[in-house]
Amino acid sequence: MSNVAASHEGFSIPLINFSAFLNGTPEERTRTAKEILHGFKTAGFIYLHSLPLSPSQRQQVFDASANYFSLSLETKLSHLMPSVESNRGYSANGQEKLGSEESPDIKETLHIGREKDPKYPNIWPAEIGRLVGFKDTIGGFFDFCTKMVNEVMRAIAVGLGIDENYFEEYMSDGDHKLRLLHYPEVSTEVFQSNVNKVRAGAHTDYGAITLLFQDSRGGLQVKTPTGEYANATPIENTVVVNAGDLLARWSNDLIKSTVHRVVEPPLLRKTYCRFFGGPHEDSYIDAIPGTFVTDADKKYKGVKSGQYYIDRLTATY
Repeated sequence: MSNVAASHEGFSIPLINFSAFLNGTPEERTRTAKEILHGFKTAGFIYLHSLPLSPSQRQQVFDASANYFSLSLETKLSHLMPSVESNRGYSANGQEKLGSEESPDIKETLHIGREKDPKYPNIWPAEIGRLVGFKDTIGGFFDFCTKMVNEVMRAIAVGLGIDENYFEEYMSDGDHKLRLLHYPEVSTEVFQSNVNKVRAGAHTDYGAITLLFQDSRGGLQVKTPTGEYANATPIENTVVVNAGDLLARWSNDLIKSTVHRVVEPPLLRKTYCRFFGGPHEDSYIDAIPGTFVTDADKKYKGVKSGQYYIDRLTATY
């Protein structure tokens, strides 16, 4: 059985050995897939360890991200996201409002999408000084995360007892986004004057699954069924994976999309890398076989993935 990565009064997030699914026997793969599905059904969150990613590769990505956010604001604003539809480029501190209009998030982000997307090109910074090699590092990490998402979706299919390649047609050339995040230093007065102020407001993610690579400082909190928040404490060389609203909808609410937020002592900088995995924008998302008996059991109407994302993102910015 899996271990527990985080817990709070009956609520727990499992810690799962992902190599047992990637490289294990058929029995190990099935057992691990069921652990993954169980974590998504009960908590909406899991931790995966034993990833095909070395600590040095992970650190290289965090260093590249830190180097980007050390650029001048003027330079970063030249990379500003051109439209909600593109969902690529820079988003400045306070621009995103996950929690509420009155309390915008204290963070800045850079969004990277699939490099060969014919409609929306990525916005890469000039590779000067410390940013030499930035595109190769971040692009390589994007490719790694894409493979991880595909494997997690494959594990979900195995756990559900359906064809393990069920999601492949949806996730091939998926509408994935890598988000580099930086939480800058702020004055203590910002938090003292607004007790509800957080780094990233309470929210659920929009897509299928999210991979979160967090630094050692932590700050992620997951809402429990009692309405309290459990600390999703960083565990070295793991990735936190959570299900999004689209996967909950896709699974007819068998899988949970759980509210979470980011809080932190105000004087600590921190870095996150989030990878949002989702189906291709032209995918028609309807309830997964086995999650309903008759059409009357479906809780949601089918929806086009791309339009679903645009509607959700428009409400965020």
